[in-house]
Amino acid sequence: MRYQLTPIFTRPWLLNGLSLRLIESHYENHYGGALRRLNAITEQLESLDVAKAPAYVVNGLKREQLIALNSTLLHELYFASLAFGDGKPTDGLAGALSRDFGSVDRWRSEFVAMASGLAGGSGWVLLVYVPRDRRLINQSAGDHGQTVAGVVPILALDMYEHAYHIDFGANAKAYIETFQRNIDWPSVEVRYEDALQVAPPRPLVQKEFGDLPGVGVEEVKAMLDAGKPVQIIDARPRSYISRQQDIMDGAVWRDPEHVQEWVGELSKSDPVIVFCAYGFHVGCKTAIALREAGFDAKYMKGGHSAWKAIGGPIKLHS
Repeated sequence: MRYQLTPIFTRPWLLNGLSLRLIESHYENHYGGALRRLNAITEQLESLDVAKAPAYVVNGLKREQLIALNSTLLHELYFASLAFGDGKPTDGLAGALSRDFGSVDRWRSEFVAMASGLAGGSGWVLLVYVPRDRRLINQSAGDHGQTVAGVVPILALDMYEHAYHIDFGANAKAYIETFQRNIDWPSVEVRYEDALQVAPPRPLVQKEFGDLPGVGVEEVKAMLDAGKPVQIIDARPRSYISRQQDIMDGAVWRDPEHVQEWVGELSKSDPVIVFCAYGFHVGCKTAIALREAGFDAKYMKGGHSAWKAIGGPIKLHS
């Protein structure tokens, strides 16, 4: 496979404070160099007998391929982020930035501070959309190989010195300010609209349990912190609980194999939350049994393990 060069998105002669020499050098030498390097590494990998080559050779080439590939992608976004304008976000982006950062000024202050922290070194500052969380965040990357998994970058600022030293020397602050004046906000908004179409990762679906309602551990913790009346049942199997020393604070353990022996202890006036070790079969089956008995029962997604993962309070089980 040969990677193709993407024509430069911006019109360099229209940019405010960024010279043709700077943009051309950046595009031709650094973006072009990364693309050439990517193709050379890819050719090496394609000609390599991976079954016979030492693992460290394969890993080394794949690591270099990742760096080169990400460099091309980030540079393409960087040039697509630039255009002559007034430096003000579109109404649509201003609304999104205000929603996710508190205000446009708060976003800008954070973005600039992150860029300033990379001055004199190397890296990238990115505005990215996280499909899972349906929100925008700023992300700092120390090199070409660091990005948040699953995000969609919509704006990029290159903080490697090659991006500004021809025009600004060591004055990274002036470069950052100039970049802000040259952001192509209409294009950023188009990419944001495209990013909104990216579906978040599919949630876990346990088809065998149909429409059994579940509740996240964060919501359970919020209920307990607020003092809401709720009955928490630890339904981890006896064989499992006998090997453990901890239990969720506020929960009582009951044997999921003998629901009928303890179901009478529960009140039908308060909701019941049931969990097992990881939120799969045992907890779900116990919740179903309780619902069939007339209780407002739900299973806790992720089970005991998820509770511990969020730092939920636990106590010794006796």
